[in-house]
Amino acid sequence: MQDEITASLAATLRAARTDRNLSVNGLADRSGVSRAMIGKIERGDAQPTAALLGRLSAALGLTLSELVARAERGDKRVRRAADQPVWTDPETGYRRRALSPGGGTIELVEVELPPGAEVSYPADAYVFIEQQIWVTRGHLRFREGEIDHELDAGDCLRLGPPAPCSFVNPTGRTCRYVVALTKRG
Repeated sequence: MQDEITASLAATLRAARTDRNLSVNGLADRSGVSRAMIGKIERGDAQPTAALLGRLSAALGLTLSELVARAERGDKRVRRAADQPVWTDPETGYRRRALSPGGGTIELVEVELPPGAEVSYPADAYVFIEQQIWVTRGHLRFREGEIDHELDAGDCLRLGPPAPCSFVNPTGRTCRYVVALTKRG
């Protein structure tokens, strides 16, 4: 299943880049990701990390969820639990489950962050989205710019203005949270 997602992400990234008339060099300049790495991802030779996908999707004017949803070809109104695609970051073990059916304006994503893991995204990844994080299990340290938000099960945070952000699990137990996001108008 992971190989299928990697191959689909490769084709989706390449299509999104060419739809925007961007060369690999242009995408590299916008995202800060090397041409060589973009080439490897587009050929399906490398499985991108969550941080890399965040930088690439932001450079393409997409949310990470949109990029992954396009790869998953989700356009149904109901997405059954068994059909919710799961993607695992090869670097951190971060697991992302796309809950929402494709094509809507609201996206829901469930994330499991392993003990000690940290996933960071640049401010550009948040420029055109409104996002809230609801912790359902464990503890999450959400670093928003210079501010650390310590969130426990049941806590919900609405993100402020775009800033570099990190999802950090400083504990010895898996943290689970749901991200709700919409594009800003």
